[in-house]
Amino acid sequence: MAEIPKDSDESGLLASPRLRWWLRLVATYSIATAAGYGAMRLHVPLPWMLGPLFVCGALTVSGVPLQAGPHLREIGQVVVGLAIGMRFTPHLLLASLELLPAMLASTFYIIAATFVGALIMRPLARIDPTTAFFATAAGGMADMAVVAAARGGDTNTVSIVHALRVTTVVSTVPFLVFAFGEQGNVNTVDVAGSHDLLLLGIGLVIAYIGARILLPTVIPNPWLLGSLLPSAALGASGILTVAVPGILIVAAQIMIGVWLSLRFRRELFLRLPRVAASGLLVAVFLIFAAAAGAQLLSFATGLPLTTSFLGLAPAAITEMVLTAKAMHADAELVTAFHIVRIAVISSTILVVFRIYRFVLRSHYESRI
Repeated sequence: MAEIPKDSDESGLLASPRLRWWLRLVATYSIATAAGYGAMRLHVPLPWMLGPLFVCGALTVSGVPLQAGPHLREIGQVVVGLAIGMRFTPHLLLASLELLPAMLASTFYIIAATFVGALIMRPLARIDPTTAFFATAAGGMADMAVVAAARGGDTNTVSIVHALRVTTVVSTVPFLVFAFGEQGNVNTVDVAGSHDLLLLGIGLVIAYIGARILLPTVIPNPWLLGSLLPSAALGASGILTVAVPGILIVAAQIMIGVWLSLRFRRELFLRLPRVAASGLLVAVFLIFAAAAGAQLLSFATGLPLTTSFLGLAPAAITEMVLTAKAMHADAELVTAFHIVRIAVISSTILVVFRIYRFVLRSHYESRI
């Protein structure tokens, strides 16, 4: 998390670092907002997130010193979590329970796809098997890097590949969905929700507290899930129903887009070009695997192909939910698919890693 530089003396003679920090911050979000507006005018999918992602990402790789605001990405995820959670109803929860077997099957399919991705990644990137496994696992980047480090993996490589996968999914899946998917008929505006600003503030505080409570756990993406779960409980019970204004959703997308764009470090790509190229290839493979799995899921359950594809897309739960909302698809069902995936992967990742080691030792005669 970025920190605001502090003055080192009371005279203010060394205040310029703080001033430069603020100027970079204002310039970054000004550029991001302009990029989002331009993307909207060009009818780019998810313009307020993809516009800042593409433009600020290009500037970051080019060496332009941009600055993300402290804690803004987390706040953006809390806003999205509240917006989605408020749309959960008892009927939707029942539908999610009925689809639980399909969600579990989809999760095991994604685990199998990332398993194959690790087998592909290892020889292409010329990295050790442990790093290859955790770099392609469909878990949170920080969590997989920590687990990989504890088992002798390369955290830098794991982080690079995860950043590439998330950005590739975020950058391509919305275009694929808008180009080939069918527009849904789910109303994305909660007309029954209160527009009272006081209730909105209460909802945001509850969502934020939920995220903070989940933060110390091993669950990936606690800022989204921790805010979504109490919001869903409140919305489904009818205790609190609020409508999140569109301007807040736009601001949240800009915050998330800027944070994603700053994950690109030019020095990392220059230092590990083979890893970066292999990571892109594996990301594309996982997207095609998700598309193929979505066809089967749609056929087996009758779910729209768009909902199935977004539910199976590897990682990037926040961005896939936002895409579902933009397509008027079942964003809540997409969320449920990702929640089940995260829960299963978080609890089985080490078991799958043991199976992966066994496969390598048995068939590839590798020593891990």
